[in-house]
Amino acid sequence: MQVAAVIILFSQFEEEPVPYKFTLATIIPTSPQKIYDAWLDSVAHSTMTGSEASMSDATGDAVSAFDGYISGRNLELVPGERIVQSWRTAEFEEDHPDSLITVTLEDAGGGALLTLVHANVPDELTSYEQGGWEEYYFEPMKAYFSAPEGRGKTKKARAKPRAKRKGAAKKATKPKRKATKAVAAKKSKTPRAGKKAKVKRATGAKRRARRR
Repeated sequence: MQVAAVIILFSQFEEEPVPYKFTLATIIPTSPQKIYDAWLDSVAHSTMTGSEASMSDATGDAVSAFDGYISGRNLELVPGERIVQSWRTAEFEEDHPDSLITVTLEDAGGGALLTLVHANVPDELTSYEQGGWEEYYFEPMKAYFSAPEGRGKTKKARAKPRAKRKGAAKKATKPKRKATKAVAAKKSKTPRAGKKAKVKRATGAKRRARRR
């Protein structure tokens, strides 16, 4: 009886999901302060990840990323050094507590060492450690800060589509000008054609009168 009870308790313990934590690190080609600023800026965070984000640089504010797939709150912020946020995705069950991410930033000489500790992760959600952070954050961040127009300058990157629209508007006006010239030319030709017709009629009438 005691052995059976132990087996039952052990099987129940195995079935219950156990939160875990893991640590990842990478080098980003920029300064710790620029990573800190971009992470907590809605426009920069959206540009880095390629999806809509709503961020804040105030402790206690709610945050979200990837079109609302990720949601959380700022818990601790140390400018240029550390970001601590509660973090949960749409895959979390309702009874799952929020996970916790701690992003530590250090100068690495020519770049920044980003160390991520993701704690209280549901046991069944292992994809975050197995390539999720690398694919959806680290690689896009490296590309963002490596680009000539990148390095945190998101305003210039957003201005480019506006410049294209202006150029397209100028090109569209040219055919209209040509069309107006063509219409003016037609209008100017029609009176001349009418005068020639009148002259022909008059000369024809004179010839008929002479014959009579």
